[in-house]
Amino acid sequence: MPELEGVALVTGASTGIGRHLVEGLARRGMAVAGLARGEERLRAAMAEVADATGGRTLAVAADVTDQASVEAAVGEVREQLGPVDLLVNNAGLIDEAEVPLWEADPEQWWDVVTSHLRGSFLLSRAVVPWMLLRDRGRVVSIASGMSTRANPDYSAYSVAKTGLMRITESLALALEGSDVRAFDVAPGVVDTPMTRSMRMWQGFEDWTPPEQVLEIVAAIAGGELDQWSGRFLRAGADDLATLRSTTPEDTARQLRLRPYGDTDPLA
Repeated sequence: MPELEGVALVTGASTGIGRHLVEGLARRGMAVAGLARGEERLRAAMAEVADATGGRTLAVAADVTDQASVEAAVGEVREQLGPVDLLVNNAGLIDEAEVPLWEADPEQWWDVVTSHLRGSFLLSRAVVPWMLLRDRGRVVSIASGMSTRANPDYSAYSVAKTGLMRITESLALALEGSDVRAFDVAPGVVDTPMTRSMRMWQGFEDWTPPEQVLEIVAAIAGGELDQWSGRFLRAGADDLATLRSTTPEDTARQLRLRPYGDTDPLA
Protein backbone atom coordinates (compact mmCIF):
# COMPACT_ATOMS: atom_id res chain seq x y z
CA MET A 1 0.00 0.00 0.00
CA PRO A 2 1.61 3.29 -1.07
CA GLU A 3 2.17 5.85 1.64
CA LEU A 4 0.77 9.35 1.23
CA GLU A 5 1.64 12.55 3.02
CA GLY A 6 -0.13 15.80 3.75
CA VAL A 7 -3.70 16.82 4.51
CA ALA A 8 -6.89 15.71 2.76
CA LEU A 9 -10.25 17.47 3.01
CA VAL A 10 -13.24 15.35 2.02
CA THR A 11 -16.77 16.74 1.85
CA GLY A 12 -19.79 14.55 2.48
CA ALA A 13 -17.51 12.59 4.78
CA SER A 14 -19.91 11.05 7.29
CA THR A 15 -21.42 8.39 5.04
CA GLY A 16 -21.18 6.62 1.69
CA ILE A 17 -18.24 7.17 -0.63
CA GLY A 18 -16.95 10.08 1.44
CA ARG A 19 -16.73 7.86 4.51
CA HIS A 20 -14.84 5.19 2.56
CA LEU A 21 -12.39 7.77 1.22
CA VAL A 22 -11.76 9.30 4.64
CA GLU A 23 -10.77 5.95 6.12
CA GLY A 24 -8.76 4.84 3.11
CA LEU A 25 -6.74 8.04 2.90
CA ALA A 26 -6.10 7.94 6.66
CA ARG A 27 -4.81 4.36 6.33
CA ARG A 28 -2.42 5.57 3.66
CA GLY A 29 -0.92 8.15 5.96
CA MET A 30 -2.80 11.36 5.28
CA ALA A 31 -4.25 13.56 7.99
CA VAL A 32 -7.91 13.77 7.00
CA ALA A 33 -10.52 16.43 7.66
CA GLY A 34 -14.10 15.39 7.06
CA LEU A 35 -16.77 17.98 6.29
CA ALA A 36 -20.53 17.46 6.44
CA ARG A 37 -23.64 19.26 7.70
CA GLY A 38 -24.64 16.85 10.47
CA GLU A 39 -22.15 17.45 13.25
CA GLU A 40 -23.02 14.52 15.51
CA ARG A 41 -22.85 11.85 12.81
CA LEU A 42 -19.72 13.43 11.34
CA ARG A 43 -17.87 13.48 14.66
CA ALA A 44 -18.79 9.85 15.27
CA ALA A 45 -17.56 8.84 11.82
CA MET A 46 -14.25 10.68 12.13
CA ALA A 47 -13.67 9.25 15.62
CA GLU A 48 -14.25 5.74 14.23
CA VAL A 49 -11.70 6.40 11.48
CA ALA A 50 -9.14 7.66 13.98
CA ASP A 51 -9.64 4.58 16.17
CA ALA A 52 -9.44 2.19 13.21
CA THR A 53 -6.41 3.73 11.51
CA GLY A 54 -4.49 5.57 14.20
CA GLY A 55 -4.47 8.55 11.84
CA ARG A 56 -5.10 12.22 12.53
CA THR A 57 -8.66 13.22 11.76
CA LEU A 58 -10.77 16.34 12.16
CA ALA A 59 -14.55 16.72 11.98
CA VAL A 60 -15.68 20.09 10.62
CA ALA A 61 -19.42 20.64 10.42
CA ALA A 62 -20.33 23.02 7.60
CA ASP A 63 -22.85 23.63 4.83
CA VAL A 64 -20.95 23.48 1.53
CA THR A 65 -23.41 25.92 -0.06
CA ASP A 66 -22.77 28.66 2.51
CA GLN A 67 -19.72 30.82 1.77
CA ALA A 68 -19.02 31.92 5.32
CA SER A 69 -19.42 28.36 6.61
CA VAL A 70 -17.03 26.99 3.99
CA GLU A 71 -14.39 29.64 4.57
CA ALA A 72 -14.53 29.11 8.33
CA ALA A 73 -14.26 25.34 7.87
CA VAL A 74 -11.25 25.59 5.57
CA GLY A 75 -9.61 27.99 8.00
CA GLU A 76 -10.15 25.54 10.86
CA VAL A 77 -8.63 22.69 8.84
CA ARG A 78 -5.62 24.81 8.04
CA GLU A 79 -5.15 25.79 11.68
CA GLN A 80 -5.66 22.30 13.11
CA LEU A 81 -4.03 20.06 10.49
CA GLY A 82 -2.19 22.33 8.06
CA PRO A 83 -2.74 23.42 4.45
CA VAL A 84 -4.88 21.14 2.28
CA ASP A 85 -2.98 18.97 -0.22
CA LEU A 86 -6.00 17.03 -1.50
CA LEU A 87 -9.54 18.37 -1.79
CA VAL A 88 -12.28 15.85 -2.60
CA ASN A 89 -15.58 17.47 -3.59
CA ASN A 90 -17.95 14.63 -2.78
CA ALA A 91 -20.95 16.25 -1.04
CA GLY A 92 -24.20 16.53 -2.95
CA LEU A 93 -27.88 15.68 -3.01
CA ILE A 94 -29.90 13.47 -5.37
CA ASP A 95 -33.33 14.03 -6.91
CA GLU A 96 -35.96 13.01 -4.37
CA ALA A 97 -38.33 11.58 -6.99
CA GLU A 98 -37.58 9.72 -10.21
CA VAL A 99 -39.74 11.92 -12.43
CA PRO A 100 -39.29 13.97 -15.61
CA LEU A 101 -38.16 17.56 -15.22
CA TRP A 102 -41.64 19.10 -15.43
CA GLU A 103 -42.86 17.00 -12.51
CA ALA A 104 -39.91 17.78 -10.24
CA ASP A 105 -40.26 20.05 -7.22
CA PRO A 106 -38.52 23.30 -8.28
CA GLU A 107 -36.94 24.00 -4.91
CA GLN A 108 -35.61 20.48 -4.43
CA TRP A 109 -34.37 20.39 -8.05
CA TRP A 110 -32.39 23.56 -7.52
CA ASP A 111 -31.11 22.36 -4.13
CA VAL A 112 -29.56 19.34 -5.86
CA VAL A 113 -27.77 21.47 -8.43
CA THR A 114 -26.63 23.96 -5.79
CA SER A 115 -25.28 21.28 -3.46
CA HIS A 116 -22.90 19.98 -6.12
CA LEU A 117 -21.98 23.09 -8.09
CA ARG A 118 -22.01 25.83 -5.48
CA GLY A 119 -20.42 23.44 -3.02
CA SER A 120 -17.57 22.54 -5.39
CA PHE A 121 -17.13 26.18 -6.37
CA LEU A 122 -16.95 27.46 -2.80
CA LEU A 123 -14.59 24.73 -1.58
CA SER A 124 -12.29 25.14 -4.57
CA ARG A 125 -12.37 28.91 -4.18
CA ALA A 126 -11.35 28.60 -0.54
CA VAL A 127 -8.68 25.92 -0.99
CA VAL A 128 -7.02 26.38 -4.39
CA PRO A 129 -5.38 29.79 -3.69
CA TRP A 130 -3.51 28.22 -0.76
CA MET A 131 -2.45 25.35 -3.00
CA LEU A 132 -1.09 27.84 -5.53
CA LEU A 133 0.87 29.66 -2.83
CA ARG A 134 2.66 26.39 -2.08
CA ASP A 135 2.59 25.25 -5.73
CA ARG A 136 1.22 21.89 -4.65
CA GLY A 137 -2.23 20.32 -4.52
CA ARG A 138 -4.81 18.10 -6.15
CA VAL A 139 -8.58 18.65 -6.48
CA VAL A 140 -10.90 15.71 -7.15
CA SER A 141 -14.59 16.08 -7.91
CA ILE A 142 -16.71 12.95 -7.58
CA ALA A 143 -18.42 12.70 -10.93
CA SER A 144 -20.95 10.18 -12.27
CA GLY A 145 -21.99 8.26 -15.34
CA MET A 146 -24.72 10.90 -15.49
CA SER A 147 -21.97 13.48 -16.06
CA THR A 148 -21.76 12.24 -19.64
CA ARG A 149 -25.19 10.64 -20.25
CA ALA A 150 -28.46 12.36 -19.46
CA ASN A 151 -31.07 10.57 -17.37
CA PRO A 152 -34.75 11.48 -17.84
CA ASP A 153 -35.63 10.86 -14.19
CA TYR A 154 -32.58 12.50 -12.59
CA SER A 155 -32.35 15.77 -14.46
CA ALA A 156 -31.01 17.82 -11.54
CA TYR A 157 -28.31 15.29 -10.67
CA SER A 158 -27.34 15.00 -14.35
CA VAL A 159 -27.06 18.78 -14.69
CA ALA A 160 -25.02 19.02 -11.49
CA LYS A 161 -22.59 16.23 -12.36
CA THR A 162 -22.09 17.57 -15.89
CA GLY A 163 -21.43 21.01 -14.44
CA LEU A 164 -18.73 19.56 -12.20
CA MET A 165 -16.86 18.41 -15.29
CA ARG A 166 -16.85 21.96 -16.65
CA ILE A 167 -15.60 23.28 -13.31
CA THR A 168 -12.81 20.71 -13.35
CA GLU A 169 -11.77 21.57 -16.89
CA SER A 170 -11.85 25.30 -16.13
CA LEU A 171 -9.70 24.72 -13.06
CA ALA A 172 -7.22 22.58 -14.95
CA LEU A 173 -6.80 25.18 -17.69
CA ALA A 174 -6.37 28.01 -15.19
CA LEU A 175 -3.82 25.96 -13.23
CA GLU A 176 -1.55 25.15 -16.17
CA GLY A 177 2.06 25.87 -15.34
CA SER A 178 1.59 25.06 -11.66
CA ASP A 179 1.80 21.81 -9.71
CA VAL A 180 -1.89 22.02 -8.81
CA ARG A 181 -4.18 19.68 -10.78
CA ALA A 182 -7.92 18.94 -11.01
CA PHE A 183 -9.69 15.68 -11.87
CA ASP A 184 -13.13 14.11 -12.23
CA VAL A 185 -13.52 10.61 -10.76
CA ALA A 186 -16.74 8.70 -11.35
CA PRO A 187 -17.08 5.99 -8.69
CA GLY A 188 -19.30 3.61 -10.61
CA VAL A 189 -22.19 2.11 -8.66
CA VAL A 190 -20.99 1.82 -5.07
CA ASP A 191 -23.25 0.23 -2.47
CA THR A 192 -24.18 3.28 -0.36
CA PRO A 193 -27.36 4.48 1.38
CA MET A 194 -27.90 7.01 -1.43
CA THR A 195 -27.56 4.39 -4.15
CA ARG A 196 -29.86 2.01 -2.27
CA SER A 197 -32.49 4.78 -2.14
CA MET A 198 -32.60 5.10 -5.95
CA ARG A 199 -35.29 3.02 -7.61
CA MET A 200 -33.16 2.55 -10.72
CA TRP A 201 -30.68 0.44 -8.70
CA GLN A 202 -33.18 -1.76 -6.90
CA GLY A 203 -32.14 -5.38 -7.36
CA PHE A 204 -28.68 -4.37 -8.61
CA GLU A 205 -25.79 -6.44 -7.23
CA ASP A 206 -22.77 -5.71 -9.45
CA TRP A 207 -21.44 -3.03 -7.10
CA THR A 208 -18.15 -1.21 -7.66
CA PRO A 209 -15.91 -1.95 -4.67
CA PRO A 210 -15.16 1.33 -2.87
CA GLU A 211 -11.51 0.27 -2.73
CA GLN A 212 -11.32 0.87 -6.48
CA VAL A 213 -12.49 4.47 -6.01
CA LEU A 214 -9.90 4.92 -3.28
CA GLU A 215 -7.12 3.51 -5.46
CA ILE A 216 -7.68 6.15 -8.14
CA VAL A 217 -8.04 9.01 -5.65
CA ALA A 218 -4.90 7.88 -3.81
CA ALA A 219 -2.97 7.65 -7.08
CA ILE A 220 -4.06 11.21 -7.89
CA ALA A 221 -3.01 12.38 -4.44
CA GLY A 222 0.39 10.77 -4.96
CA GLY A 223 0.94 12.59 -8.27
CA GLU A 224 0.79 9.41 -10.34
CA LEU A 225 -1.94 10.52 -12.76
CA ASP A 226 -1.06 14.16 -13.40
CA GLN A 227 -1.35 13.72 -17.18
CA TRP A 228 -5.11 13.18 -16.67
CA SER A 229 -5.71 16.61 -15.11
CA GLY A 230 -8.91 18.15 -16.44
CA ARG A 231 -10.30 14.78 -17.49
CA PHE A 232 -12.78 12.07 -16.46
CA LEU A 233 -11.73 8.80 -14.82
CA ARG A 234 -14.02 5.93 -13.91
CA ALA A 235 -13.42 3.56 -11.00
CA GLY A 236 -14.37 -0.02 -11.73
CA ALA A 237 -13.73 0.42 -15.46
CA ASP A 238 -10.35 2.14 -15.71
CA ASP A 239 -7.31 0.01 -14.98
CA LEU A 240 -4.91 1.92 -12.76
CA ALA A 241 -1.79 0.56 -14.47
CA THR A 242 -3.16 1.62 -17.84
CA LEU A 243 -3.97 5.09 -16.54
CA ARG A 244 -0.44 5.45 -15.19
CA SER A 245 1.12 4.50 -18.52
CA THR A 246 -1.25 6.44 -20.80
CA THR A 247 -1.08 10.11 -21.72
CA PRO A 248 -4.42 11.24 -23.18
CA GLU A 249 -4.37 13.37 -26.31
CA ASP A 250 -6.50 16.26 -27.56
CA THR A 251 -9.92 16.27 -25.85
CA ALA A 252 -9.99 12.63 -24.76
CA ARG A 253 -12.23 12.13 -21.70
CA GLN A 254 -13.59 15.68 -21.90
CA LEU A 255 -17.06 16.95 -22.79
CA ARG A 256 -17.31 18.02 -26.44
CA LEU A 257 -19.95 18.21 -29.17
CA ARG A 258 -19.75 15.29 -31.56
CA PRO A 259 -19.90 16.47 -35.20
CA TYR A 260 -22.78 15.15 -37.29
CA GLY A 261 -20.37 14.56 -40.17
CA ASP A 262 -17.38 15.88 -42.08
CA THR A 263 -19.38 18.87 -43.30
CA ASP A 264 -20.43 19.94 -39.80
CA PRO A 265 -19.33 23.61 -39.51
CA LEU A 266 -18.65 23.03 -35.79
CA ALA A 267 -16.37 20.07 -36.40
